[in-house]
Amino acid sequence: MTENIKVAYWPGCVSRGFTPELHGSMAIVAEKLGWELVELDRANCCGAGVIAEHNQELADTLNARTFALAQQTGLAMMNICSTCQGAQSECQQRLDADSAYRAHINETLSGQGLAYEKGKDGFTNKNFLWLLVEDYGLDRLKEQVVRPLSGLRVGPFYGCYIVRPKERLGYGEFPDRDVYLEQVIEALGGTVVEYDGARKCCGFPVVTMNRDTSLRQAGTHVGDAIDAGADCLVTPCPLCHLNLDMQQPEAAKVVNRDLGLAVLHLPQLVGLALGAEPKDLGMGKHIASTRWVEERLTAGAPA
Repeated sequence: MTENIKVAYWPGCVSRGFTPELHGSMAIVAEKLGWELVELDRANCCGAGVIAEHNQELADTLNARTFALAQQTGLAMMNICSTCQGAQSECQQRLDADSAYRAHINETLSGQGLAYEKGKDGFTNKNFLWLLVEDYGLDRLKEQVVRPLSGLRVGPFYGCYIVRPKERLGYGEFPDRDVYLEQVIEALGGTVVEYDGARKCCGFPVVTMNRDTSLRQAGTHVGDAIDAGADCLVTPCPLCHLNLDMQQPEAAKVVNRDLGLAVLHLPQLVGLALGAEPKDLGMGKHIASTRWVEERLTAGAPA
């Protein structure tokens, strides 16, 4: 457990574009937990999907650049996007395994005075979820809760990139990473809802190639969570959030049923338990209304 959290912070592209409420919520949570986020404001897209599929070396160069920027701070790196986590973990594995390839990538970066160094200062890159559980600790998190999520039934939604492949994502050292969301929900006082889609793909990676399949996946997961009695979903991935929340009205048409389930970013859920107001956490920016979540919290609040 780390006494004081100070990290090189990579917010990713989506949290500063499509889902600014995620970026803002992370800032609120960091302040409440006493974390210092040194933002990597010159960092670039991780290249997941489009870039990586067409030019793997370019994607690796982009991520090596971000790693190098983080290493210049002398700090571990934190991201708030599990898709970034997956893409960057894959890249780091490739760079660390092949010194010649790493040197080739660093030659490209040399014009900017940057180089990624394997193992420098024990460099790590962790998703906020991992850092919260492993470095900050669930017991400390419980101590900070001022608005327990009592009566709120929360379905975890991991998505793909933070649960597989396990050998690349550190499950040998941390075998419980695929139940961290459940642990955090319970630490915040909420009730975990088990349903079939929690660790399946949200459908976002195929949305431009097969929209119907993508929307059907999203609609099925949301429907399964509703049928299991969830009041909301929570995800550490803003791309999952886009497909489960922004696309939810279209997904409802594809699966031919009413949906309307709130989908929260992980920092939003944490922020609520730490006493932040829903408006400040940007919950009004969602497509699927979060009003039911707010009503649950109000109903469960002490008089």
